[in-house]
Amino acid sequence: MEKKKVAVPLVCHGHSRPVVDLFYSPVTPDGFFLISASKDSSPMLRNGETGDWIGTFEGHKGAVWSCCLDTNALRAATASADFSTNMTMGLPVVLKYSFVGQYSLMLAAIFSWKVWDALTGDELHSFEHKHIVRACAFSEDTHLLLTGGVEKILRIYDMNRPDAPPREVDKSPGSVRTVAWLHSDQTILSSCTDMGGVRLWDVRSGKIVQTLETKSSVTSAEVSQDGRYITTADGSTVKFWDANYYGLVKSYDMPCTVESVSLEPKYGNKFVAGGEDMWVHVFEFHTGNEIACNKGHHGPVHCVRFSPGGESYASGSEDGTIRIWQTGLLTLDDSEALSANGSIEKVKVTADEVSRKIEGFHVTDEGKSKEKEEAVEESS
Repeated sequence: MEKKKVAVPLVCHGHSRPVVDLFYSPVTPDGFFLISASKDSSPMLRNGETGDWIGTFEGHKGAVWSCCLDTNALRAATASADFSTNMTMGLPVVLKYSFVGQYSLMLAAIFSWKVWDALTGDELHSFEHKHIVRACAFSEDTHLLLTGGVEKILRIYDMNRPDAPPREVDKSPGSVRTVAWLHSDQTILSSCTDMGGVRLWDVRSGKIVQTLETKSSVTSAEVSQDGRYITTADGSTVKFWDANYYGLVKSYDMPCTVESVSLEPKYGNKFVAGGEDMWVHVFEFHTGNEIACNKGHHGPVHCVRFSPGGESYASGSEDGTIRIWQTGLLTLDDSEALSANGSIEKVKVTADEVSRKIEGFHVTDEGKSKEKEEAVEESS
C-alpha cells in the first residue's frame, strides 16, 4: 500500500507570543540563517537549514515588528515598539558575539536605533526616531540601512558615516508598513498600513517614480532574488509585478485574507502564502493553482519566507511557533528526524556544532541549559 505523503515541518519553539516577521540571510560560507521577530520582545537567530536555535537578542521591552540581517549575516537590525533598547553590558544575555573585525550589532527601538561594538559592548551611536519603527532593511552592499514607521518618514543611514544625519526621503503619504531595496540599491519600495499601493522611490531624487495600485493595504512586499519580480499581498489578493517596468504580471485571488507571500527564489515556479485561515498554501506561479496546503499552525499565519536556495520555506504564526517546511513532501519514514508533533529531536547540526563552526557565535551555558529543559518538556 502506497504511503500517503504529508508535509512534516521542523517546529521551532521558543517565542512566547506571536511571530510577526521572518528573514533569511543569503547563503554565506557558514551556511544561512533565519532571524525572527515576535511580540514577546525577544528576536531569535537560528540555523536556517535545521531550525537550530543559536541565540536570543534580549533587551527590548516591547513587541518587535521587523527584523533583518545584512548580506554577510554579520549584522542584525530589529524594529520595536518599546521605548528603549536595553543591553546588559551592551551584550545580549543569551547570545554573545565576537566577530573578527569591528562589526556591529544594530537594534532599533521606538525612538532610536543604536549601534553597539560587538567586541566590547560599548554603544557607538544612537539614531533617534520620534515614533514607532515598523520596518527595516539593509542595502545589498550593506553600507546603508533603511527604516520606516508610524512617523511617515523613510530614513537612510550611512553605515560608513554613522555620525552623519540620516537622509530623509520625501514624506510617505501614510504610516510605513514594509520597505525594501531594489535595482542595486538605486530604488526603494514601501507600502503603508493605512492605504493601498506600493510606492517606488528614486534614491537619488528622493521622489516617488511609480505607484503600484492595489485595493487594500499591502501587508507583504518582497523583491525576488533575481530582481525580476515584486511580490505583494493585499487583502485576499497576491500580485506579481515586473520590477523593472512596473507592469502587473499576474494577479491571483486567494482562499482567505493573506498577510504574507513569498516567491520560490531558484526557479520562480511556485509561491507560498499564509494568512487568517492558519494554513500555509503553496501555489503554482504560472497558473495560480494550489498544489499543497500545509496544516499545523494553531493561529493566523503572519509571515512566510522561502530559504535562499528554495529547498524549504518558513512560516511564523500567532501561535508563537516557526515551522520550516521542505519544498518536497516527506513520507513519514523520511521524517524520522522529527518527533510525532513535528518538533525538533534529531537534527543535522546541533546548536553546539553551529557555535563552534560560526566564529563569533558563543551560546552561554544558561542558554544551552534552557534549550535542553525545553526539549525535555516538549518530548514529555
